[in-house]
Amino acid sequence: MTERTSESILKALLAALVTGAPSGARVARNEAVPARIPSGGLIILRDGSPGEPEHLLSPLTYLFEHAAEIDVIVEGPDATRDAAFDALVRAVAAAVTADRTLGGLCDWVEPGAPAPVDLAEEGAETIKAATLAVVLSYATESPVG
Repeated sequence: MTERTSESILKALLAALVTGAPSGARVARNEAVPARIPSGGLIILRDGSPGEPEHLLSPLTYLFEHAAEIDVIVEGPDATRDAAFDALVRAVAAAVTADRTLGGLCDWVEPGAPAPVDLAEEGAETIKAATLAVVLSYATESPVG
């Protein structure tokens, strides 16, 4: 049995993120944020939602605008945190836009802009994080993606 198109696309996106991640960054899929952030930062792909597809009748085709998310997280002193965060966001954007069809699996991949937030916890380094929305546009022959 072959996997769903959406699963193949998410695996390809994860592989692109792993390949494009800077040295020392950890890339994961659908994991909880750990108590300690790796020194190179953390990238977490979240599956998101495929939404309700539109469909064409001849031939029967389902058109998805799947909204996935990529969390980008760094931790460290103020002086280096912002630069590390910027480098990680740029690496994610480059990985996502390097092949906008993910090897032909998608019609188009469109990343959104990050909205950074600083998270401070007493006695710990400040964390800077953002979620980048990624729209995965693809067509399947099945309504389950």
